Amino acid sequence: MLPTTVTLGVIIFIYQSQFNSANPTADAIQPIPFQETIQEQVISTEYEEDHILFVEVKGAVMKPGVYELSLGDRVLKAIELAGGYLPISDSKTINHAQKVEDEMVIYVPIEGEEVEQLQGSLTENSSLVNINIADAGLLTTLPGIGPAKAEAIIAYRNDEGLFKETHDLMKVTGIGKKTYDKLESLITVK
Repeated sequence: MLPTTVTLGVIIFIYQSQFNSANPTADAIQPIPFQETIQEQVISTEYEEDHILFVEVKGAVMKPGVYELSLGDRVLKAIELAGGYLPISDSKTINHAQKVEDEMVIYVPIEGEEVEQLQGSLTENSSLVNINIADAGLLTTLPGIGPAKAEAIIAYRNDEGLFKETHDLMKVTGIGKKTYDKLESLITVK
């Protein structure tokens, strides 16, 4: 009986060894990478938020103001958001197909405005107003400058000649130190 018990024990041991070796171990199971999928979604969401641009439309449009656009939008869309042109506007010099950029200023002149001068006062990389060539409409976009002060600036320019430095603006009647301090970072005499 002893040899039968030992034989039976050996058979059970061999049987269990083969059965256990067929079971997969925890090391053999590969986890599904959920974290990578979530990270990719977060990155794409952040990237989409960077596509929002703000553009200011000024001049002879129905609703001047700052408008939210998307990367790839054109000047034409900004003009449409501003309600379109006024009947007195001159849109011949506006490049409607140009792509808008963040912080861009689009100025629509009125008929008869000297467009070359206006283009020189607002450069592509700067929104500084050139007080030597800006017309009354552009001057009134500056803080503290209404129609009367704009006309006074133009009259001074016509009578006394071009401004040599920006602080010469204080020589114009009605423009003191406080007004100039507000304007100093917004104007140029190039």
